Amino acid sequence: MKYLILLCDGMADYKFDGLGGKTPMEMAAKPNMDRLARTSLVGTAKTVADSLKPGSDVANLSVLGYDPMECYTGRSPLEAASIGIELTDTDVTLRCNLVTLSDEERYEDKTMIDYSAGDISSEEAAELIKSVEEAFGNEIYSFYPGVSYRHCLVVKNGTTDLGNMTPPHDISGRVIGSYLSDSPNAAELIELMKKSTAVLADHPVNLKRIAEGKRPANSIWLWGEGTKPQMVSFYDRFGIKAGIVSAVDLIKGIGKLAKCTVAEVEGATGYIDTNFDGKAEAACKLFKTCDLVYVHVEAPDECGHRGEPENKVKAIELIDQRILSKVLIELEKYGEYRVLIAPDHPTPLITMTHARDPVPFLIYDNKHPQSGVETFTEETAKASGVYYDHGPDIMKILLQK
Repeated sequence: MKYLILLCDGMADYKFDGLGGKTPMEMAAKPNMDRLARTSLVGTAKTVADSLKPGSDVANLSVLGYDPMECYTGRSPLEAASIGIELTDTDVTLRCNLVTLSDEERYEDKTMIDYSAGDISSEEAAELIKSVEEAFGNEIYSFYPGVSYRHCLVVKNGTTDLGNMTPPHDISGRVIGSYLSDSPNAAELIELMKKSTAVLADHPVNLKRIAEGKRPANSIWLWGEGTKPQMVSFYDRFGIKAGIVSAVDLIKGIGKLAKCTVAEVEGATGYIDTNFDGKAEAACKLFKTCDLVYVHVEAPDECGHRGEPENKVKAIELIDQRILSKVLIELEKYGEYRVLIAPDHPTPLITMTHARDPVPFLIYDNKHPQSGVETFTEETAKASGVYYDHGPDIMKILLQK
């Protein structure tokens, strides 16, 4: 038996006026998902516990069958694992975004223009993070480059009691002052953010980007604090070998901590320009040695954060056409297989940030068809009446004998 989990990050949404009162899932031409839905178990699941923030970290752990209440220690440590950072028990890590802020002189008066600094390339970002490390790195602070705008700061003997370190994608278009933590424990970190503007403002990378009409990465933004996590391997937990395909360090880090095989896909960006074909090829290759493959696609989430309805619809269509269709053909070679398709959480266009609503899912078994729904949408999934209050239970349903 082979198992495919196709995780369409942030795919679920609310009905949106700009799409004629429909959701992106309702608008998208996704013949493969809809075909599977007609003979699948379809329902909704709660992937984020009431006491946790609705992030991709806890939601993806949940879909992978891990209870975040038992193993979650913060977002950044998961990303640090992907980067290859060896953490001690007293280290605290933080996500270090490269962002674009407006030009007001006083830091608190600036507006969050772009949490991704115009989708800065990993190569450009590495040069900027190197300069930040040269300016501020010491025996306490160490900066590490990641992918695109997503990087990592490790604080020796740090604390996670930092107040509210706001994710930058939650405050797009807003003045940042009221979103800066006022905890005394965060004061030095906020000062690093402020001082980073002087390092980055006239950096050759940014001057070149401005000349090319691109947004400069003119500040770092710290959030997502956490400590070294402890996770049981996926094999020890479920008795099967798993592989991971993703563009983002968060998911690759979860995979490495769970001792899964993690594929590297050239041109995987985490946005709508990602290498969809490369992800499909990586998944097909992993099935040769793995029983379960978890294909994570960030694009719908990014489009939700940016308020891009047409691109979010397109992202869903590209997932269906260029990943799902190809992997289904590969799975036929193995005889028996099951497919789970779901988002981790909604990322509604109207709010441009994560929501904690239950997510739609389908579980398809090619040898045991069920009475499903005509199309795979938020509404049809909810109308099925199938609901799981504990997200990790979905993995148990997928793997049950």
